[in-house]
Formats: sequence, C-alpha cells, structure tokens
Amino acid sequence: MDRNTHIFCFSVVLTTFAALSGCSSAPPAGEAKKAAPQTIKVQGKLRTMDLATSASDSALNGGGPSVFIWEGMQQYRLFSRRTANVVDGEEYIVEGIHAQKMIDEIGDPNNGKGGYPLLSSCERVVKTAWPGMSFEEVDVKASALRGRVSRYPARPIILVTKIQAAPAKKDDKGADKAAKDKEDALPIVAVPADKQKALLVEGAAVQTAPIWEPAAGAVKCKVIIGSDGKITELETGAQLCEAVPWSKFRYQPPVQGGRPVKVRTEVEIQYQPRK
Repeated sequence: MDRNTHIFCFSVVLTTFAALSGCSSAPPAGEAKKAAPQTIKVQGKLRTMDLATSASDSALNGGGPSVFIWEGMQQYRLFSRRTANVVDGEEYIVEGIHAQKMIDEIGDPNNGKGGYPLLSSCERVVKTAWPGMSFEEVDVKASALRGRVSRYPARPIILVTKIQAAPAKKDDKGADKAAKDKEDALPIVAVPADKQKALLVEGAAVQTAPIWEPAAGAVKCKVIIGSDGKITELETGAQLCEAVPWSKFRYQPPVQGGRPVKVRTEVEIQYQPRK
C-alpha cells in the first residue's frame, strides 16, 4: 500500500470513556426536543495525521490516523464506522451529521450549566448517523463523542455516512495555481484593530454566546485578511475564536501604495451572555 494511503476505519474500542459523561445522561424535564438531523456535505482536501493528538482520539479511530477535511479555512474532524482507502492531500466529498449543530439544536434548558453536551444528546446524534447499532455500541460511541465535543466544542465533528473521491475539476489548474501563488506572494501588513474595524463591510462583531460557554464575554482573535477582503487564516487556537462564522466577514480589499496586500490584525468579538 502506498505510504500516503491510509485506511479510514474509525471504531471505538474502549469503554473507559463512560467516565467522561460526568453529569446525568438523562436530560432535565422538558429538555426533549425534536431536532432535525444536521446533515452536512463538505468537499475539500483530506489530511491524515499518523500520530493521534490524544489517547481519546486514538481510541475513537481505532488507533489509526486522525483524519480531517478542509473546506476553505474551516477544518472538520471525521469519524466513521466504515472502512475506506483515502489518500492524504487528495480532494474528497464527505457527507454525514454535523455533531455540534445537532447537539445545539436538541438544546438544554440549563444552558450547559450541568455540563456540555448532554450524553442523551450525543446518543441521539450517534443513532441518527449510524442506525442499527447495539445498545452497548451506542453507549460507547456516545460517551466518546461527548468527551471529544466537551473538550473541543468549537471544532466541528462530522459523523461520516458517505465518503468519495471528488471528481476532477474542469478549471484550468495552471491558472488557479498562478492566482494562488500571486496571493501567497503578497506582503502582509500589520494594521491596528481599531483602524481595521472601520473597514468592516459585512460580519457581526457581536455574537450570541455558545451553549458551552454561556457567559463568554469578549475575545480578541488574530486573523489574516486576504487581498479580496475575506479572512483567510485564523492565527489562534482559542475556542471562542474558532466558533466565529468568519466566512461571513468581509472588509474593504486592503491596499498599500495603491497595490493589493494582505493584512494581519486583531478582531474583537463580543459574545452576549445566554439567558
């Protein structure tokens, strides 16, 4: 097998994650809410990591490589019950359940005060993505999912239902590469946060606090803005920064001396406390 080809076969093999459930698996009275399956379809480059980032990740993917897919500047972590040969760096189409979105839609009347997410919510997500499992398998997978989402709530997880290689693009790859090389070669200019704020065209600097941190407050996020005025890179690992819908932000295209540049700046996001 080619060294860049990996077996994408994630299976939860440990039951020790049950200890992560912490609070009660039963939702508070009145919590039960019918949530539509939060299906998602993503096309992007697949990335594999031969070394899992933690013991929990290693158990979740059966000891194999960690698998991610990039769509623009958004990274998704993939977990799957099925086996597929995937090639690192190639483009794929992935379909499945966006775990965090479905968990949030199910809701929690206590706004996460008893621990986020509820184990019962994770059970529903797992059963929606992968029906027909035994109770024991559901328990193990739901506990493992809860531990992962609880630790990194802003890093999207897709429970994969389908994965396939993306069809070859018909665009002129040479032209695409030339455009990317041109963008990469642009100088990066540091701009103070207050000055850059005045150039915001689209995007809300005030967001509702996520259920996993209901009294979030303000957070400062370091970003790179491309020559088209869109945010192309997030230079921080802060969870609250990762939760911001950066694709909805757009600034006036940055220029210096009449020529396009890229900008490194800081964006302050104010999270309104959940009630």
